[in-house]
Amino acid sequence: MSEKPAPKKKKSKSVSSYYKIEKNGIVRTRPICDRCGPGYFMADHGNRYSCGHCGFTRYKTEGAQTK
Repeated sequence: MSEKPAPKKKKSKSVSSYYKIEKNGIVRTRPICDRCGPGYFMADHGNRYSCGHCGFTRYKTEGAQTK
């Protein structure tokens, strides 16, 4: 009989992954939502950013898209 594979554990995003430390201080790596304000980061979906709180979507420009 075949055994079921163990379920994969999700890696949770920690808050520290949204910030980067540079010489000038702490820099946010993702944009904040224009509607909700500071404290609400937007999710990166390849060609757009979207807010999980209010649903606001901002599309990236052609030159700014990265994988």
